[in-house]
Order: sequence, then C-alpha cells, then structure tokens
Amino acid sequence: MTLSTSTGAIVSSHQNTIKRIGFIGQPNTGKSTFFNRITNAGAGVANWPGLTVDLLQATIEIHGHEVEFVDLPGIYDLDGFTEDERVVQKFLEEFAIDLIVVVINATQIDRQIRMPLQVKSLGLPAVVVLNMADEAKRYGVQIDCVELSDRLESPVYTISAKYGTGCAVAINGITRTIEEQPHTYQVQGLVEHLESAPVTEEYMESILEGAVQMPSVTSVTFTNRLDKWLLHPIWGLPIFFFVMFLVFWFLWSIGIPTADPVDAATGWFQERILEPVISPFPTELQDFIINGPWNGFATVLSFVPLVALFFVAMSALEDSGYLSRSAYLMDSLMSRVGLDGRGFVLQMMGFGCNVPAIMGTRVMRSRAMRLLSMLIIPLALCSARLQVFVFILAAIFPNQGGAVALFALYVISFLVAFVVAGILSLSGQFKSRDPFVLELPPYRLPTIKQVLLNVWGEMKQFVSKVTVFMIIGASLIWILTALPPGAEGLDTLAGQLGKFFSPIMDPIGINPFLTVSLIFGFVAKEVQLAGLAVIYGLSNDALGIKLSQDLTFAQGFSYCLFSLLYIPCLTTLSTIWGESKSLKFTIFSVVFSLGTAWFVSFIFYQGANLFS
Repeated sequence: MTLSTSTGAIVSSHQNTIKRIGFIGQPNTGKSTFFNRITNAGAGVANWPGLTVDLLQATIEIHGHEVEFVDLPGIYDLDGFTEDERVVQKFLEEFAIDLIVVVINATQIDRQIRMPLQVKSLGLPAVVVLNMADEAKRYGVQIDCVELSDRLESPVYTISAKYGTGCAVAINGITRTIEEQPHTYQVQGLVEHLESAPVTEEYMESILEGAVQMPSVTSVTFTNRLDKWLLHPIWGLPIFFFVMFLVFWFLWSIGIPTADPVDAATGWFQERILEPVISPFPTELQDFIINGPWNGFATVLSFVPLVALFFVAMSALEDSGYLSRSAYLMDSLMSRVGLDGRGFVLQMMGFGCNVPAIMGTRVMRSRAMRLLSMLIIPLALCSARLQVFVFILAAIFPNQGGAVALFALYVISFLVAFVVAGILSLSGQFKSRDPFVLELPPYRLPTIKQVLLNVWGEMKQFVSKVTVFMIIGASLIWILTALPPGAEGLDTLAGQLGKFFSPIMDPIGINPFLTVSLIFGFVAKEVQLAGLAVIYGLSNDALGIKLSQDLTFAQGFSYCLFSLLYIPCLTTLSTIWGESKSLKFTIFSVVFSLGTAWFVSFIFYQGANLFS
C-alpha cells in the first residue's frame, strides 16, 4: 500500500529495513569527497539490479541503527537525458529512499540551486550541503543559511570537504534528519513531473534574493588573472603542452631511478629467500617459478613507483582545476573532427586507464559520437603502456633524450587520434550537434592528503589487476618458451609463433621475440615486459642491456608506436563491447587499431631507415 502525495514522490507503507541516504550533485562539487569523509573511504562498489553502472555504497551504524549511503553519479539536471542522469532518475523511481543529500558548489550557488529546488518539487526529504564554503567566502559570496533553509524547507550546511571544515556539523545534521524521518519514498514519473512543474530562472532568483549575495561579475580574481594566460587563444595550447612535457620529464628523471632500489630488493629476495626455499624442487619447476610467476610479479613491483608518480602528477593537475581548462582549449580543434572538448577530457582520463574513459562516453547524447570516442580513446598513452615505453626508451636512449621521446609518443597519440577522428567523421555521421557545456572550477592548490588518497585508490586497482595478468601472462610465456623440451630461441613455440608473423612485422622492424610480447600484450599491456624478460630469460637490468645491443633506435621506437596504437587490452575490449552493445563494432575496433598501428609504424620505420 502506498500513499500518494501532491508531488512526484509517493510515501510507501513499507519502510526500508535499513534506512537509505542518496547523495546527488553536479560533477566537481566535491560530492564524492564528502561521501568519503562520512564513510571513512570505506565504500565499496555495488551492483543495483536494472542499473547500467555500479554505484559506491557503504553501510554505517548510527546510534545503534545501520544506515546505507549511496553515492549517485554526478549530473547537471534531474530531468536531463544523459546516461548518468537516466541512472539517477531510474534509481529514485525504482529504489526506496529515506533522505537525499544534495551537494552543491557554494561558489556557483546561483547556477546550482536548481537541483535542490527540483528535489523539493518532487517532495523528497533533503539536506543541502554547500561545499567549498571557504572559497565562496574568499570570492565574496555571502550566504544566509538560516534564510535559505527556510525557503528550501530543508536544513542547509556550509562545509569544506577538502579540509574538513564544517563536516562534523553537517554529518550530525544529516544523522539527526534521518533519525527524525518517518517515511520511505519513491518517485513516480520523475521526468514528467519536473516537465510539468519546471524550476524556472525567475523561481531560482526569488529563492536566492535576500538570502545569497553574489560578487560583482566585474571583480577580478586570481583565477581570472591566471586564465588570461592559460586560456589565451594563442599561448594557451603551447603552455598546456609545455606543462605536459614537464610531467613526462619529471616521470623520466625521477621515475626511472626509483626502479633500481625495487629491483635490488626483489633480487635480494630471490637470491636469499626464494631460491633456497624452492631448491628441493625439480630443476624444471624451479625454472618455471623463477622465470614465470616470480619474474612477472617482480616486473610489476619495479614499476609501481613510476606509475604512482604518474598518478600523483595527473591527480595534482586535475585537483588544481587545470585539466578542465585543457578541454576548453581543445574544443575548437576537436569540433573540426566531429568531437568536442568532452572527447579530449575522456582521452585525458585514458591516461590512467582506458576503461573508465570509455565508460565515460555515456555523457554523450549522440551514439555516433560515443562510438567515435570509443575508437580514439584507446590511442591514449595509458599507465600500462607507460612502463613499457619507459623501459624500451631507456634501452635505446641512455640519456635525457628519452624524456623527449616519451613526450613525442604522447603528442603522437593525440595527433593520430585527431587525424583518425577527422577521417572517420568525413561521412558526417560523427559530427557533434550538441552544445558543449563545461564548468571551469576556480584554481585550487591540491592538498597532499587528497592527492595521496586519489593515488592510493588508483594504485590499489592498478596493482590488483596488473599482478594477476602479469603472473598468468608470464607463466604462459614461460610454457611457450620451454616447449618443445630442449628447444631454444626461435625453435620454441613462442619463437615459431613470432616467425609466423614475420612477413607482416619485418617491414616495421619488429623481430619475432618482440612480436610474441605484443601478442601477449593483448591480454594486458604490462605483460609485454614480463614476456620479454621470460623470452630472453633475463632480469630487468640484463634485459635492458640486451635490448640496447639488439635494437636500433628505429626498431625500438617502431615497437613503441605499435604498442601505443594496436589492440587495447582484453579488459578495454570487453568494455567497448559492453558500452557499444555491438560485436560487429568491437571486431571493427580491433581490426581498425591493428591497421592504424601497422601503418604508422611502417611509415616511421621505413622513413627512419631511408634518412639514416
């Protein structure tokens, strides 16, 4: 039995066994940061029946009663049309809720007040949290929380989720509100209700008038002054690429030396502990353990510091507000090839991992744009490829020239993506017809704690995923290099597999051993290094010396180019299939990436030999 209200919500006579609180808000409002403070970063990913994405969920005991907290995707409008907005709409319509926490950016309250008013219109009980209150005060935004609370008919709290200011008061307020809330709600016809009773600009202004005072639009802030240079129509892009060059120079100069102490530690462990422990085993089994699973695991460990530094740099740039501006800078260029700034943002996300970037294409309304983005995102220089490039470039560039070569791969990934998108959009099917809307947050100084939390979350996923692939991949490669018994080099199964593709790979300078590593790189790009170590039967240091002797610059860089552009890893490919819901398109993406990788590597290798 349900009791209808005069709004879009219904009051259910069946109470939730565990009270449920949903968090909603626009992207970049600090919603998830505040959610993590409440849950002590203890939330886990949960699958909700009928929803296309997994949501962060945590159950916490409050005054002897369990309460469920759910972090919903960041959205701009409750009656919008993007995939994430549909997820929120479906959640509110299909799952009973006891309280909504609306998190908005206090510095942009004049634009973001719409969402609390939409929640009010639906008749859902809510608590409004004004985040970044410290920045709002600094910019001259004045908010009368008591008056605003009366007008919204909901408690209003000001906080700084980044520094923790006001969070305890807000959490106590949320706790008190949920304890006093007698009903459980669901929404019927959410979009229809909001369309029949829209939140108008006049209504928003009437709510804010007298309760919120915004600074003069003519006032000059630090962000305005910095944007005069960083968003300059001429100097903006050169400055951006210079910043990215500094990132890769930092990774090269600081990241490579960090592998040495890790290699020393794993070498000591192998010599002093592992080898004595397995010495009673048969020789073949000892060889398998050392050169298979252990070699793969040791390779992962040696690159953990490098990848961690990469995530530190990218997290700092993102938290500072600069990456959002890169999308604005690139929008005019991307629009010429059928995409917009969103495509660039997603490719920047692909630096960490292609998988979340491909899932992020859901924000695009046009299916053609989503498919085009799915084709070019895997061209991004992801963290898995990064360790491969650093290792190979260090072998063929024993000096700081490797930093320039690494940056060149980054630039090439964008140039190839740009050209490919332009060619594919010639049909007109990929042309964007949707306006590109992007909030440019004020510049902020990233906090060490927040950067480290971001890096910790990324590294947990990276290490857990990569270790499994690395150990399995290295073990399979050992088997292929050990069979048939007594065979060595190209006479092994791995060598024969590499020789089979020689007619295709020889014109781009990739020998059979490198070819085998590329085949296993399809499982996960990190396996390429473990594969090379197993194929050559050498440790990381010895392998680097061997490759520096065997490979010319043209061969090494051609290998890097092919690794950059060919088939994405198995996880990425499965994500493309899941997001596109088309096996034909997924197969096309494989063939397309292989063709692109071979063509670019061929042009480079043959050109390098021609002019050498």
